[in-house]
Amino acid sequence: MSQKSCVIFCRCSANVISDTKQNDILEGLKKQDVHVYELHDLCAFSVNEKDVLNAIGKEFQQKILVACYPRAVRNMLLQNGIDFGNFEVLNFKELTANQILSKLETEFGVAQGEARFQTRATKLDVPAWFPVIDKERCTLCGRCARFCLFGVYTFDKKNLNVVNPLACKNRCPACGRTCPASAIIFPRLAENSVLAGDEPGSTQISVDRGNLLMTLNERNSNRRNILRQEVMERAKEERRKALEELKISVRRKE
Repeated sequence: MSQKSCVIFCRCSANVISDTKQNDILEGLKKQDVHVYELHDLCAFSVNEKDVLNAIGKEFQQKILVACYPRAVRNMLLQNGIDFGNFEVLNFKELTANQILSKLETEFGVAQGEARFQTRATKLDVPAWFPVIDKERCTLCGRCARFCLFGVYTFDKKNLNVVNPLACKNRCPACGRTCPASAIIFPRLAENSVLAGDEPGSTQISVDRGNLLMTLNERNSNRRNILRQEVMERAKEERRKALEELKISVRRKE
């Protein structure tokens, strides 16, 4: 290979894919002629081991991350100030182990051989949830910051920032459900959805001609309003449960 290359594998501790699939991917990576870093896990490293990621970013010209959704990974690194340069992401939520290995060969020129393999871990215990902001989509409405009860965000009319990600409560992606722009991502969410980092799709219908299209648009709008109400009710329930769990935890410590 003409470029110094590495593969970074996120050994995800949030169980977004099965242990069997993670092991299959790792066994395949060990048979590739490339530097391989097994990180336990990428979310924790982005918060607590920034120097390690920055050093990898400077050492290698070609970096391939085997992790979750590219939108989630890119915004997570950006949010945490990781200077990683150019890199590609292979989504292990959607690709099989064989598809990942095939793409390494056909798209990135990685040959079979024996990997220069390193396993690295951090002591940081990252909770199952913490939010990442997609700055390109964020409209600075501040709804997420006002909805959150746990001091995760700071907000003014010009800036929205995640300042205390580890204060985010498990099983409470409620703030993300309230976001009208789908700008809040939870990389450690097991589902395959926009909230976990998938690319938002368009649901708009053109109304520039014909009564039929206008009727369809009205029905679609009504349906979206109903769904939005259901999402808000779900978000409120998730927030209520998270607050109740916090109160129980405080009482146990007293």
